[in-house]
Amino acid sequence: MRIGFIGLGTMGGAAALNLIRGGHQLTVCDLDRSRADEHLAMGATWAETPKDAAQDADIVFSMVFGPQQIEQVVRGENGLLSAMRSGQVWVDMTTNQPALAKALGQELAAKGVQAVDAPVSGAVDGARTGNMPQFAGGDEATIERIRPVMELMGPLYYIGENGCGSITKLASNQLWAIHATAMGEALVMAVKSGVELSRAWEALKIGASESWCMHHDAPSVFAGHYDPSFTLDLCKKDMGLIIEACDDAGTAAPATRLVSEQFEKAHKRYGGDKGELHVVKLEEDAAGISLRLGGDWVPHWEK
Repeated sequence: MRIGFIGLGTMGGAAALNLIRGGHQLTVCDLDRSRADEHLAMGATWAETPKDAAQDADIVFSMVFGPQQIEQVVRGENGLLSAMRSGQVWVDMTTNQPALAKALGQELAAKGVQAVDAPVSGAVDGARTGNMPQFAGGDEATIERIRPVMELMGPLYYIGENGCGSITKLASNQLWAIHATAMGEALVMAVKSGVELSRAWEALKIGASESWCMHHDAPSVFAGHYDPSFTLDLCKKDMGLIIEACDDAGTAAPATRLVSEQFEKAHKRYGGDKGELHVVKLEEDAAGISLRLGGDWVPHWEK
């Protein structure tokens, strides 16, 4: 297929490469042209604007920072609304406000475009290896029709109507944030109480305490880089969207609100450009211990 791809960040750039490897012709667009070097070397075409990326495309994918950026991609000058036409499909993989996802989808639907909100999970290694889960909301028949394309990037889960994909992604990030914070508290408590760190980690990866976070993210703490592939700026943005979703749904969510405060503290103390797992470093620093652990901790974005 002819595909437009807007947003070549750490996740989007890797996902777009998998589409090229799958045999599709891509036109790529990003604020930083240097991010497209590998894509262009593999045969992709460069587009200066989202409008240009959408010209003649069967599907347009977008994956940008957040609501403000995706609104500009769609509604801005030289945005998708000025270019897309009946029969095309727009798949937005941005972690977005569910209400905005619906509104943008409706605006494009008025032009005959099928809109799908399909935000993603799985971290950079998932994007690189084609194992990036996608939570899709929109017309089920359209999603099934383009499933072979989307599954080149990772598993595809149909969630429901427009906006359902976005709310599911926020729920996924909500659980991750709670797990990451709890992981730090548990490991610090165990180590400060005299348990050797490697033994604590092995024990907490099984049974009732097992989580993807404990398996996948703990090594970033042990290595001391706290995973710079996803920054505290992104965490702060996502936590804001999650709290907004809880408020909109009328849920109390006390654990989520406490965790949001912890990420805000980490953001203020260490800086927005620092890795997401600095929320664990908060607990280390408060306890006066370090969770460094010797070993060959290959960063997940290099796997």
